[in-house]
Amino acid sequence: MSTPPLSALPIRRLTPRDLTACADLSEDRGWPREEHKWGLLLAAGTGYGIDDPDGGLVSACVVTDYGPPNRPTLSAIGMVLVAERHARRGIGRRLMQYVVEQADTTPLTLHATPYGRPLYEGLGFKVTGRAEMVRGHFTPGGPTPSVATRAATAEDLSAILRLDAEVFGPDRTHVLTRLPAFGDQLRVAEDGGELLGFAAAWPNMDTDVIGPLIARDTETAKALVTSLAAATDRPLRTDIDVRHEELLAWIKERGVESQAFNAVMTYGAPDLPGDWTRRFAPLTVAAG
Repeated sequence: MSTPPLSALPIRRLTPRDLTACADLSEDRGWPREEHKWGLLLAAGTGYGIDDPDGGLVSACVVTDYGPPNRPTLSAIGMVLVAERHARRGIGRRLMQYVVEQADTTPLTLHATPYGRPLYEGLGFKVTGRAEMVRGHFTPGGPTPSVATRAATAEDLSAILRLDAEVFGPDRTHVLTRLPAFGDQLRVAEDGGELLGFAAAWPNMDTDVIGPLIARDTETAKALVTSLAAATDRPLRTDIDVRHEELLAWIKERGVESQAFNAVMTYGAPDLPGDWTRRFAPLTVAAG
């Protein structure tokens, strides 16, 4: 029996049972396997993939919907991958076109590497911002941030969700409620019982990723980062909106170095909803 052409291979929904195949695909492209992150994305979002007749996946991506169930007001696309042996044959474009069609009128967003940006621009995505990836061992120094932080408790969840709705915009309860199990740390900043911000740190291969990072102001963001860093001896990684110049300068002064820049892109909307001044870093660039 002859092998069908790549253009004839069906696109299907992925499930958590596809986690190993997704991690294998990441490794095939020289990315870390990131099984912990794949597990969250496949549980909280919708994966799409193309099976390789010879085994494994030809291509994959994950879409995370935000807003009311079955009526999302924003969808984030991430982990767009094509196996090396099938690269540069239009597979990524085909998968992305399918995702755009499935979204219908729902606005889309993604973080694009310089390599992937031309593909997305060709599909109609527009650059609306930039994020800087920083990574390294955090070394405390300088004035101690004056904002008080503590470990979050179950009683904080409703306040976290209210603040996130103000700052992020679309409801992402189905993702944030997974943070206590997904992350190693979830901390809040408060003043007189008022929630000023929250942040999580979660394990990803040999680093601890800080995200999401939501804060009233830069001083609050610094306090949250400092408190998260104090509880780990692993390198930190986070992706900070480049408009937060003060936070980027501060964290680099403490040994966390610039690694790369990604373009924040949208489709079907002129910009992201919410309040960027209090949105310092995403949960992960793969989910917004």
